[in-house]
Amino acid sequence: MKNIALIAGGYSGENVISIRSAEVVEKNLDPALFNVYKIVVTPENWTHTTVAGKEIIIDKNDFSLTIDGKHITFDAAFIIIHGTPGEDGKLQGYLDMLGIPYNTCDAATSALTFNKGFCNKVVKNLSVVNVADSLHIFKNKLYNTSEIAEKLGFPCFVKPNCGGSSIGMSKVKTIEELKPAIDRALEEDAQILIEKFVKGREFSCGMFRAKGKKIIFPITEIISKKDFFDYEAKYTPGVTDEITPAQVDDTYSRLMQNTASILYDELNCAGIVRFDFILEESTNDLYFLEVNTVPGQSENSIVPQQVRAMGMTIQDLYTQVLAEIY
Repeated sequence: MKNIALIAGGYSGENVISIRSAEVVEKNLDPALFNVYKIVVTPENWTHTTVAGKEIIIDKNDFSLTIDGKHITFDAAFIIIHGTPGEDGKLQGYLDMLGIPYNTCDAATSALTFNKGFCNKVVKNLSVVNVADSLHIFKNKLYNTSEIAEKLGFPCFVKPNCGGSSIGMSKVKTIEELKPAIDRALEEDAQILIEKFVKGREFSCGMFRAKGKKIIFPITEIISKKDFFDYEAKYTPGVTDEITPAQVDDTYSRLMQNTASILYDELNCAGIVRFDFILEESTNDLYFLEVNTVPGQSENSIVPQQVRAMGMTIQDLYTQVLAEIY
């Protein structure tokens, strides 16, 4: 039996989503193979709550627990933190120093992909998929709304550069809306990304690597009843239709899967990763939207939908992912 640290929570507004994801993961880690200890990470403490309800603080010197006098160390970590410190490479770097394997991309890839502005530059340089024009703005540095409007036009998207779940994100339609949207995004992050709007259909493709081979999931189309796929649309039942497999021509489905597969390799990804794309309405050109290196695993999340659509169980997915790392 392997001791697995299921690490959830985090320091961002996504911690609630992480806890939901952790509930699904915990329920689907095979009890015949794994002893699972859920560790909830907050800015105050990293803790495990025993079956008896006792809260045990993690010893960060070696990432261990002591329960009823028994010293427990871990064979591997299953990171399910969305946002910092579990998706941006910080936790991965800590675990690397301790020699504890984990289920996600490494520290460098996690840090790069979590920074949307830097990741867009790298993906654009690979010349395998289109990337929308954008501006990367840093807090306490001057910007000119007229220049932004001239370069990107309207509508455009303003979003925190390092974050997820569309928290702090706005679709801006006029120059008057631009500064308030920037201010809102800067409340969530010290860097923001302003992207040119690409009108089209939104798709998502998940995958993972097992036994050295990539397993690519069916494509999902995301159809929001709101103006864009914001936090409410992502997590409120009925606000968004997520169609898996997507009702799209096989040519485009294969294009998205092949592009995701290339990006997975070129960005040195590992574990379960989800790539989001826009298929432009007027041209059918494919645009890269973002990469999620710790995609949601809650019951309504996209990856579990894709796993079920291909006839795999969630338990088998997690077993294969963990078997790849120890």
